[in-house]
Amino acid sequence: MIGMQNVSLQRGDKLILDDVNIQMGKDENWVILGRNGSGKTTILEMMMGYLFPTKGKVNVLDYTYGECDVREVRKEIGYISQTLIEKLALKDPVWEVVATGAYAFLRFYQHIPDEVKEEAHAKLADIGFAHLAQQPFGTLSQGERKKVLLARSLMAHPKLLIMDEPCAGLDLYERENMLQAVDNLRKQDIAIVYVTHHIEEIMPLFTHIVLIKDGKVAAAGPKKEVLTKETIMETYGISVELDWFHERPWIRVCSGG
Repeated sequence: MIGMQNVSLQRGDKLILDDVNIQMGKDENWVILGRNGSGKTTILEMMMGYLFPTKGKVNVLDYTYGECDVREVRKEIGYISQTLIEKLALKDPVWEVVATGAYAFLRFYQHIPDEVKEEAHAKLADIGFAHLAQQPFGTLSQGERKKVLLARSLMAHPKLLIMDEPCAGLDLYERENMLQAVDNLRKQDIAIVYVTHHIEEIMPLFTHIVLIKDGKVAAAGPKKEVLTKETIMETYGISVELDWFHERPWIRVCSGG
């Protein structure tokens, strides 16, 4: 599904990624964890074909970057990020924002086919937002906007969904609503790569974890094998206790650690 082989990225004298090797297989959903500046978003941008490595190869959905038209690959990838939300038109009705996902537009300047309108309304109904369809996008809360972005990302029927900190800035209620919507994607045939700073966001849907430290892979593999208090200490430099409850990890920071 996704492969990064011996990937490095050099910018001037700074080594952003250093010999990164990640292999994400079919039927696996991955979470990428690491401190600020560790290289998480850079890895996502390489998966999207917005950045290319100084050394190494990136393969996504059976395409090898550098040997294909990345614009065609992106048609098979859904993407959610705060920066994308900021580019959308706040005055447009919610259903229209969702409909733009069918074409990867930011807004429409042309006739919208009836079948696209119907599918946009159906996607909103799926997330319980049918009653918000006609409201301007800008009137929604942060949590509501991010769920709308999730519905939008599904309009193109992607094979891969990349999510960059989708719960950032949400309160506990909105975060859990968003996480439930993400976890419901288990019912669909979509591979997911999810970046977060918060370990408790790892829902049952996720099968694998990669820990990034200083541009290198600190650990990668099945979530319960990789996510331990020892690997958290190694990656983040803090001592914690780790528990699993309802297939979600929860940590407690040890005082003085």
